[in-house]
Amino acid sequence: MRRARVRQSQRDAARYVFDDMVEDVLERLEFMRFEPKRALVVGDITSTLALSLRGRGAHVDERDVASLDEELPIGGPPYDLIVSLASLDRVNDLPGALLHIRNALAPDGLFIASLIGAGSLANLRSAMIAAQPERPEPRMHPLVDNAAASALLQRALFKRQVVDSRSLTVAFPTMDKLISDLRDQGLGNVLARPASALGKDELQRAREAFLKGANKHGRVLEVFEVLTLTGWKD
Repeated sequence: MRRARVRQSQRDAARYVFDDMVEDVLERLEFMRFEPKRALVVGDITSTLALSLRGRGAHVDERDVASLDEELPIGGPPYDLIVSLASLDRVNDLPGALLHIRNALAPDGLFIASLIGAGSLANLRSAMIAAQPERPEPRMHPLVDNAAASALLQRALFKRQVVDSRSLTVAFPTMDKLISDLRDQGLGNVLARPASALGKDELQRAREAFLKGANKHGRVLEVFEVLTLTGWKD
């Protein structure tokens, strides 16, 4: 994530996934007329959400995604609101992380998490398989689907839980541009044992396979499925 924060300092860095997530969270809070006094934001490498919440009068703490991947509870005062952006799919112990989050909420506190769901990046997945058709190495970490997300919220004892999804479609001229955008936003592979680098021929096969899905304008439409998890501590 440090590399992604450095990349975000560049003027042309991609940030559309986080822009979409931040806008959605703010719209949900406005719809619910929920005005938190103390909030914790996890994983927002752009710091946009924290800035917006502070503008609404909230005291906001910011933490890296690594704070959800520890055995120790989340420190700090009880929070009215905890928001996780593009973080939950990146922790080793997701059920444990959700329990820590719930315990860090004040009574009647609200938890919102946005993450990239299992229905994402179909063209890139196909290209990675095409690169090594006989024995493909794992190059994308597992992603959470709706059913698994609902079960996880129930297991962590959240109340009034809701999981919904939406699609964010982005056009790419090349596979390399997509990979660059993922790196800008810290959305790359987080497997403990990353696969070896693709060889020259393998990389070329992947690029060609990716472009097979191009439209008449030479663009590949890649879909990011964004899951939003909402739960309350009653």
